[in-house]
Amino acid sequence: MYVAVKGGEQAIANAHALLAQRGRGEESSPRIDYAQVREQLGVLVSRVMAEGSLYDPDLAAKALLQAQGDVLEAVTLLRSYRTTLPRFGVTVAVDTAQLPPQRRVSATFKDIPGGQQLGATFDYTHRLLADDLDGAHLRDATTHGEPAAQEDQEMPRVTDLLGVDALIESDRPEGVAWTDPDPADLTREPTVYPMSRAERLQALSRGDEGFLLSLGYSTQRGFGRTHPFVGEVRVGDVEVEFDAPEIGHPVPIGRIEVTECQMVSQFAGGADQPPQFTRGYGLVFGNGERKAMSMSLVDRALRHEEFGEHASAPAQDEEFVISHADNVQAAGFVEHLKLPHYVDFQGELVLLRQLRQEFQEKRA
Repeated sequence: MYVAVKGGEQAIANAHALLAQRGRGEESSPRIDYAQVREQLGVLVSRVMAEGSLYDPDLAAKALLQAQGDVLEAVTLLRSYRTTLPRFGVTVAVDTAQLPPQRRVSATFKDIPGGQQLGATFDYTHRLLADDLDGAHLRDATTHGEPAAQEDQEMPRVTDLLGVDALIESDRPEGVAWTDPDPADLTREPTVYPMSRAERLQALSRGDEGFLLSLGYSTQRGFGRTHPFVGEVRVGDVEVEFDAPEIGHPVPIGRIEVTECQMVSQFAGGADQPPQFTRGYGLVFGNGERKAMSMSLVDRALRHEEFGEHASAPAQDEEFVISHADNVQAAGFVEHLKLPHYVDFQGELVLLRQLRQEFQEKRA
């Protein structure tokens, strides 16, 4: 219960002015342009787009500037803006099998069809703080690197190669007529448990990277039954097609950068299932390998019922994972504690004093 606050308008206006002043910094320093953020902080922009559920690098960069680098605040700004946009229809599901990668690595096979493509990665840097930021030390190291992959080169998924010999679970039910149902839209419909896997993946894709990273790490440390291998990680641009009923066929409307990860985990089999590898899947906007990998680890952990596995870890609890993965909701619930709770606290204070008095009387 809150009480009305009067006379605080001027204080709030002053707080806003001070916030703008602190965010601007020294007047002698040039103001950062959103284009600089978009081009030079691409990984951060990708995270804001993924968790904000809106693919627009310009808007994500502007949100980061307005939020003074606070990722959660920028995500909140982007989601709020997203709610004001009209919805014209839906796009056709993107075909990531035809994704020409800027980066493609696999930890399961060294010589995969199409080859490994290291691309731009921090994986092999020395993690030493550089005195200069022009990247000269990195460019010198990559002068004699691998040639770029050709877009017309066949690059089948590693999971497809395993599927040839039935060494991995099928990506769709076998022996029955199957259609891909339209998933619910968690941004417009309330969350209802239990969720379908498509709904879970949607929630995980916009979930907090740090939270999913911790949960994914927990499954590797024994809090869940997974022994994962990175089947494949791809980063690249994929074409998006809009299904326009008045035209009668899908129309390409642009390309977006995505990161896809498929984890491969061992499964001992059961009464009705042979021993085989199983899948964990992750797909996020932009360049976000860590997020896609964490997402795929958690996705596999949440599939325990499909394989008759006993759930004993936080990462296997659907409601726990999904309810706490949304950083906007989490931040709002934590930060609302800063708002006035005067009446509530006074009630607690009166009760505590009464209990202490009764305690002293019993001891007397």
